[in-house]
Amino acid sequence: MINILFTGTAVVLLCFAAYWVARGRGGHRPTGTWAMAALLTSFALAFASYAPAVERAVESVVPHVARLLSNTFTLTAATSVLAFLFQLNLDRARAHRQIRLRVIALALSVAGMTAFFLAEQLAGRNPALYACYVLIYISYLGYTAKDFLLQTWAQSKRSTRRSQRWGLRTTSIGCGFALVYAAYKLFALVSIGLGLGLVPDHARCSTPLTPVRCTFSVTAPAVAVLLITVGLTLPALLWPLSQLRRRRWERNSFTALEPLWREVTSAVPEVVLDPGNTGADIHDLDFHLHRRVIEINDCVLALRRYRRTSVRDAAAAEVARRGTADTPEGDAEVEAAVIAAAVHAKRAGLPLDGDEAPPAAGTRSRKGDLPAETAWLLLVADAYARCPAPETAGAAS
Repeated sequence: MINILFTGTAVVLLCFAAYWVARGRGGHRPTGTWAMAALLTSFALAFASYAPAVERAVESVVPHVARLLSNTFTLTAATSVLAFLFQLNLDRARAHRQIRLRVIALALSVAGMTAFFLAEQLAGRNPALYACYVLIYISYLGYTAKDFLLQTWAQSKRSTRRSQRWGLRTTSIGCGFALVYAAYKLFALVSIGLGLGLVPDHARCSTPLTPVRCTFSVTAPAVAVLLITVGLTLPALLWPLSQLRRRRWERNSFTALEPLWREVTSAVPEVVLDPGNTGADIHDLDFHLHRRVIEINDCVLALRRYRRTSVRDAAAAEVARRGTADTPEGDAEVEAAVIAAAVHAKRAGLPLDGDEAPPAAGTRSRKGDLPAETAWLLLVADAYARCPAPETAGAAS
């Protein structure tokens, strides 16, 4: 089970790393691409070194070297995390300077850990040497996790994209698990330094949760890596999906609004911005949908003199009879009836008699909000298609 868990996690992380590298092909690579790829690859190698099969293979050559390998890859991943953050939050020159200092600190930490590991191998089981090794490792890791937690949580509060906001918060939670792991290692360090023997060294984990210490030494860093990976990768994965969903919504909305657009522009053709180009380019759907919404609203505004209060009251009474008054659908039915009568009056050149009906409910609050305005006009377009002919409605009233 442990082999499957860590080997599978390593494969997943390598796939994420390949995705980050591949997504920049054919154009400009996003900021922090290589730092993210290094982060995911380092975590993948760390997890691979946790797998008992890999651990046994490398330790058959050098005893206990799997610990040094996994810790080195973990610190490399932590440095990559900071490099990614620096490239996002700092200007280019300052980011490169901070990254260079972190790489130097990483090299010194790994060199120190390697020196104490070799000394421990030569001197045998020496608690003091192992404590120094752990001190270097946990100091660098704890500082990095704390710094990254604070940065990502603060950034999540400023982010406007929901996927990015939740991704950063997920990353922060992952950093919290990393700090739990760091606290456990510090506890182990104190136990070793004072000779208390509270944490048995080199004991094997049968599952991620047993014995209990494996919850902190194995499960906590595993969960930390997964949450950090998911949190940092989630926005990159969801962004193209959200864009695809948005383009589909724009295309469907553009098509659904066409009958209403044709009706109102036939009465007020002068509002059409470009009569020779009324189709939608698949690469510029946002622009064309925005233009269609504007043209429909301009037509409604131009037909204001033909909006009759009597028509609105009759439609409102019918909506109330069906029990849909004061609902978006009910308001849309009333507005559709008013627009249909106004279009008919404008086309027929009917005299302007009666009081002018006010604008539809919520008109002012939706102004400038394309999604809200589009959603409203879609309701109106649907109701307009079901409206009785204005002559019939007028006869009935």
